[in-house]
Amino acid sequence: MQSRRRLVLFLFVVPTGHHEASWRLPHSPAERMYDVDYYVGLARAAELAGIDAVFFADAPALRTRVEHNTGGSVLEPFTLLSALASVTTTLGLIGTASTTYAEPYNVARLVSSLDHLSRGRAGWNVVTTSFAGAAANFGAGAHPDRLTRYARAEEFLQVVKGLWDSWASHAIRCDRAAGVYVDRSLIRPIDHDGEDFHVAGPFQSARSPQGHPLIVQAGASEPGRAFAARHADVVFSVQRDRDRATRFRAGLRAAASAAGRRPEALLSLPGLSVHVASTAAEARNKQEELDELVIPEHGIGQIRAVTGVDLSGFGLDEVIDHDALRDRHGPTAMTRADEILAMVEEGPCTVRGLVRRVAGARTHRVVVGPPEAVADTMETWFRSGACDGFNLLPPALPGGLHDFVEFVLPELARRGIWRRSQGMLRERLELPAVS
Repeated sequence: MQSRRRLVLFLFVVPTGHHEASWRLPHSPAERMYDVDYYVGLARAAELAGIDAVFFADAPALRTRVEHNTGGSVLEPFTLLSALASVTTTLGLIGTASTTYAEPYNVARLVSSLDHLSRGRAGWNVVTTSFAGAAANFGAGAHPDRLTRYARAEEFLQVVKGLWDSWASHAIRCDRAAGVYVDRSLIRPIDHDGEDFHVAGPFQSARSPQGHPLIVQAGASEPGRAFAARHADVVFSVQRDRDRATRFRAGLRAAASAAGRRPEALLSLPGLSVHVASTAAEARNKQEELDELVIPEHGIGQIRAVTGVDLSGFGLDEVIDHDALRDRHGPTAMTRADEILAMVEEGPCTVRGLVRRVAGARTHRVVVGPPEAVADTMETWFRSGACDGFNLLPPALPGGLHDFVEFVLPELARRGIWRRSQGMLRERLELPAVS
């Protein structure tokens, strides 16, 4: 059951919005994807509304399917977040960096520097990079398998945390009279000599305001969940079904407890995409306007990339045989591929219908309706223990954010499950400090 006093809300920023056709809307910001002022406007709007944090995803490679979608071509997140730190004061700032295609010392500096510049509002979304094409950008040879990637990630986190801990919180004395800026005895090397990394340390920066910036993780596989239980403060999940989300959160908490952590210190935030308007009909019209702009060729490619199943030989209005589809795909864990298969199994589904459902928010839950209906869903999930909050995926930006703020936030506040919060990011999320 619910154990938190308030709903946590993150804003997951994809430049034009999470619906794959959002860039085709007449007034979309498609031409402003590299314009810092556009992101400044989004960040200020989120902060003014009381959103807890903005989150930017990233991948160390350009995926091949970029002809019909803007989501694959993005700015480097920590550079962008540093710019946003200078124009915000309370908003959390979370960026993505890969443990497979980066070095721990560099990532430790990026995240720690952002935590200093933002006065304690930084977070790192830890990814191991599933896209095999990234290997060619780093001279890495073959892309490592999942277990190898997570073994490297485990050591990567050990090094990063060691570097962050290599300065005591009171190491800086700044004693002008004595001529002592730093007490060198309070800075120590880490002398890490591991399987993948050999890092002497110590770190070259003082301990940042949060000690350890927020750690976020989104892996849904078994090794991903185990990694999250040991290291993450927040987990982004993809469950569309409340019962599955409840089991997922309970499993995470049990694993965190087994790892010696307080289970309530690991937050589960499912993705949620909302089409909201004053009436149900208006909300449906917003969704249908976007769905009509979907390019089937692109959507079929997206489904093939996730599931391994090629639907290009089927007619767009042909009903998909879910048994045949699952047989062709084979068994998986409850990941994005299984969520797509579940969409087909929920009832008669055409290729066109599946393409549109996936285009709406990939495999995240989509809610369409007036404010009360949207708030009902969020409140039910929160109070039943299915989540600690939501990672918001506006279908189109900036309009989807403004709609949520105008219609849904007041309703959540009225119900007593959401309120504004202040302080450093860990404080806002009611998570333990790392001294």
